[in-house]
Amino acid sequence: MSDKSYLVVGLGNIGAEYAATRHNIGFMVLDAWAQASNISFETKRYGDVATDAVKGRKFHLLKPSTYMNLSGYAVRYWLQELDIPLENLIVICDDINLPFGTVRMRMNGSDGGHNGLGSVEELLETRQYARIRLGVGHEFSEGGQIRFVLGDLTPDQREEVAAIAVKVTAGIKTWAFVGAQKAMTELNTKPNVAENTPNQ
Repeated sequence: MSDKSYLVVGLGNIGAEYAATRHNIGFMVLDAWAQASNISFETKRYGDVATDAVKGRKFHLLKPSTYMNLSGYAVRYWLQELDIPLENLIVICDDINLPFGTVRMRMNGSDGGHNGLGSVEELLETRQYARIRLGVGHEFSEGGQIRFVLGDLTPDQREEVAAIAVKVTAGIKTWAFVGAQKAMTELNTKPNVAENTPNQ
């Protein structure tokens, strides 16, 4: 086991029909990280995996292929396969309770109704792992949650995801090299764009 290896999980659903959806913002962040670092994903058991080596540390990026509500199987498998300690796991997911563009890092907590986090908690049998929630907004009427999260981001939002990905990637590296408190200070800010405020 190496305390200098990290498992960075972006949650989403596989398949072209889901690629641009709000629920896949975790995949989008890892895709942007891989592109910026000139690394490629390989399809392996339970997901696509890429490794970014940075100053003596290894960041293993994982996009589970299990679909969202079974993500915990992929996370558990790769933690064991790579012999990575739980404290070196971080999970990136969408959050409908936050305005689009908001980033929230926490070191533990409930799943908040998110099926992916719920599966991770169930399979790992703990809530004690780091997670980054990315706000996707809350612009849907009662009963419209599933359609909303499985709906596509707008073109403007897709462009903004690129900046969010840069911020999240930098924050995760800060978490690894400096510590969680500094990373949370960097990441836990409100969105800058006024129009991202949820409709009242």
